[in-house]
Amino acid sequence: MEQSPEFKAQVRLLADAGRELADRGWLPARTGHFSARLDDQHIVITAPGRSKDLLDAHDFMVVDLEGHRIAGSGEPGPETFLHIIMYRRDADLGAVLHTHSIHGTVLSREVSGSLLLRDYEALRELPGCEHPARGIRLPVFANQPDMRQLAARVDAAMDRDPALAGYLISGHGLYTWGQTVERAMQRTEAFEFMFECESLARQLTP
Repeated sequence: MEQSPEFKAQVRLLADAGRELADRGWLPARTGHFSARLDDQHIVITAPGRSKDLLDAHDFMVVDLEGHRIAGSGEPGPETFLHIIMYRRDADLGAVLHTHSIHGTVLSREVSGSLLLRDYEALRELPGCEHPARGIRLPVFANQPDMRQLAARVDAAMDRDPALAGYLISGHGLYTWGQTVERAMQRTEAFEFMFECESLARQLTP
């Protein structure tokens, strides 16, 4: 499977994404995880503890949608299940990206339950938000050691609002996704732009 054209193509796209996002300062200290769909039963995902600005084919593994490693070295990280639940939910989903920006992390620690994002033109990049004045509420989940339990909470939130395009984990960062790596990147940029605006607005508010 590691020699398949699909694996090589997705790894190249994810490695490019890693370099770009690391250059923006959104992936410090080997944080973050990226994945992309290979077929209806398998995804390629970054191996734990790798610097995202230096990714190559050896920094990825193939796992099935039960979390079992199919190819690559090491064991899948516990956050793998936060990726898997999204691919199980949507057969058209192509990629999931997870960043650890300063602004996203700080906001995730300051708000409880959800973060309201409203009146940003960048909201048009997200599904179901054609009118920025209406805004969205981005869920913020408390972090916990058991990633399977956290994944179940995310899954339940998606049941309540299938149009969600992302969420924050407190002190941990952003998860977002798309039909392709490129689309997931666009949504990451939109969210991170709004996080920086929200952080600055809070500093300016007396």
